[in-house]
Order: sequence, then structure tokens, then C-alpha cells
Amino acid sequence: MRVYFAGPLFTPYERSFIDECAARLRAEGIEVFVPHENALAAGDTSPSTIFLKHWDGLSGANAVVALLDGPLVDDGTACEIGIFYALMQSDPSKKGIVGLLTDLRSTLGHEGHGLNLFVEGCIEAAGQICGSLDEVVAILDGWR
Repeated sequence: MRVYFAGPLFTPYERSFIDECAARLRAEGIEVFVPHENALAAGDTSPSTIFLKHWDGLSGANAVVALLDGPLVDDGTACEIGIFYALMQSDPSKKGIVGLLTDLRSTLGHEGHGLNLFVEGCIEAAGQICGSLDEVVAILDGWR
């Protein structure tokens, strides 16, 4: 199974967390496409290059894991969720989308954190939202 790991990648902390998650998935025998390992590593950060590399990752994936942490879902992540959902409609090799939401603001009901209802509905139509990487792994195992 090949997974596209969507999430914000703008700070060292974001990239580090995504790297940790990818390492765990890889230890479970899951192939993982991490955007900052691919598009940013090439050194060309033009919009067309970023789009083409991410498109290749999405179209070659069987599933998406989307990091949903933060006050709002990252706009690139939301776009990747929507693109993958559309790809699922005509490609049976696309298994689904798993959201990973570990942000305490969401679990404690704090104001200032909101998961866009359209994005949430898209994920739930194609999979589910999890609160831990263990839950994500369990869902991906079921899709293998």
C-alpha cells in the first residue's frame, strides 16, 4: 500500500512530526510519499513544480493520511483531500482518506479551533478521522 501523507510542512516542527509519522507507517510496511521529502528536496519550489510532484504523489497513492492539526486545516492539505476524493470516484485502487487530528484544541472544545465542515464531510465520506497514529495504522491495515 502506498500512502500520501498530507499536512503543513512550513516549520521544522511540522516536518519533524510528519517525518515521525512516516517512519512509523514505514515500519508497518506501508510505502509513504511525504511531500517535503520529494518536492522540496529537489530545490525547485516553483508552484508548477510543487503541483506536479504532489499530483504524482496523490495519483500514485492508494490512500491519504491528512494531518488536520492547527487552528484551521492547512489549505494545501484541504486541496489534497479534495483531489484524492475526486480520484477515488473513478479509481478502485484508491482506498480512502484518514484524517489525523491530535490537536488538544479540538479535543477540549477550545474556541479558535475549527475543522471545516466541508473538509470533515469529505474525509468522512471516504474514511474517518482518528485521534492517534495507532488508529490510523489500524484503518490502513484494514484497507490492505
